[in-house]
Amino acid sequence: MARLKDIYKSDVAPALMKKFEYKSVMQIPKLDKIVINVGAGDSKDNSKVIDNVIAEISAIAGQKAVPTYARKSVANFKLRQGMKIGVKVTLRGERMYEFIDRLFNFALPRVRDFKGINPNAFDGRGNYSLGLKEQLIFPEIEYDKVEKIRGMDIAFVTTANTDEEARELLKLLGAPFAN
Repeated sequence: MARLKDIYKSDVAPALMKKFEYKSVMQIPKLDKIVINVGAGDSKDNSKVIDNVIAEISAIAGQKAVPTYARKSVANFKLRQGMKIGVKVTLRGERMYEFIDRLFNFALPRVRDFKGINPNAFDGRGNYSLGLKEQLIFPEIEYDKVEKIRGMDIAFVTTANTDEEARELLKLLGAPFAN
């Protein structure tokens, strides 16, 4: 199978250049990074939870995940500043393209009653956010070893100036948008 980065250079970039009539190849939007974030609010009671989430997200991303910490103390949530409350990983370069390939071709089709991802989840500046309800859709996760089903947020950060450019970029990279 051809690598997604090579497909970008040979197919995606020329198609974007033609469609949006860019004058320079530097104007063509690129995928800058992918950020995967998992909130684990129940970790305030059990510190081992964060270690398990880090292991799962590291397996999914193919890169070591790092914990995120509470910025402020919130008494109603029994949360203190500096407590570990989540996990994140930022993917760039080759790992980013490998992840996007696995997400679009293997993981998302495993979602029950999958009709496509929301084509309107752009932020107005060319970035796309996707929320998943469970980590079990990834083939790297073993069902028997999962303690709790957790959702995750996946943010695709692009260099596109408009949502239309970013939508076309993701579509050409294989994003299964709903009609």
